[in-house]
Amino acid sequence: MRKTLAVALFACVGLLSYTAAHSQSGGKRPIRMLVGSPPGGPSDTQARLVAPRMSEILGHSIIVDNRPSNNGVVANDIAARAAPDGYTVIVGNSGTHAVNQTLYKSLSYDCIKDFAPITQFSTTGLVVAANPRLPANTIPELAAYAKKEPGRINIGIPGATGQASGDALWSALGIKMNNVNYKGSSPSEIALLSGEVDIVVLTPLAAMNHLATGRLKAFGVTSGERHPLLPNLPTVAEQGVTGYDFQFWNGIFAPARTPPALVRKYNEAVVAALNSPEVSERLAQLGLVKSGNSPEAFAAIVKADVERYRKVIIESGIPRM
Repeated sequence: MRKTLAVALFACVGLLSYTAAHSQSGGKRPIRMLVGSPPGGPSDTQARLVAPRMSEILGHSIIVDNRPSNNGVVANDIAARAAPDGYTVIVGNSGTHAVNQTLYKSLSYDCIKDFAPITQFSTTGLVVAANPRLPANTIPELAAYAKKEPGRINIGIPGATGQASGDALWSALGIKMNNVNYKGSSPSEIALLSGEVDIVVLTPLAAMNHLATGRLKAFGVTSGERHPLLPNLPTVAEQGVTGYDFQFWNGIFAPARTPPALVRKYNEAVVAALNSPEVSERLAQLGLVKSGNSPEAFAAIVKADVERYRKVIIESGIPRM
């Protein structure tokens, strides 16, 4: 009972301190919403969808702050070191907050211990997209070509989820590819369109228009089921890679030790933003399955995915960075 009361008292004090600080500053200091990739990618797009409605609900301005780097490491480092006062949050994904924990031999932060999950935005399967010049149209054809030309195919890496899902696929197919790292989805997409790289594992959002115009082609979807916006595109599993199932998610986090009451307050604001008609409709148009779960449920997903990707990386022999 004493422990429960102490936790409740701490949460209330934290929220009161946050409210007092905002009142004293006249609300002039904005909340910084960090994004670890350039404008235009899935994390940035969802951040800019949610931020205006969240700002309206909280009655406080929110600034989206893009800090692009390989796999979002720079933005995560900034967020992990930020004061847990509510003025800094970060939009992360399955790569930045699950894959990175094992993909990197050494990080300046811990993907679980240094962040307080607020809520998950959405989930989606990914598209194994290719430049049309590549002489293959299915996963089996890609495998056959890669075995004839080992080490000649360049893979653009938009982020850690794309790398893990791609490397696991190449391992399952027994083929060798050359990874080329980019600071987010948009730069890797441009590289693929220009022919600088041959394949990139992209979100449907990034790939759809280019597939429709023929500027890109697709080998398959990484999720266990076909994507609703690309119903004619078979999954990787359907093409002989049994059990292959990788999904990409986005969500929002605060620094660890942010008062639980404040995390709950932000959760309620973000969930309300996600459930607003304009945001819900836009997410559906982008082929994203809306989430909006509790901090506890989101934390459980992150923890489970850290373990899942650790197993995938180790068993697939994916090189650690």
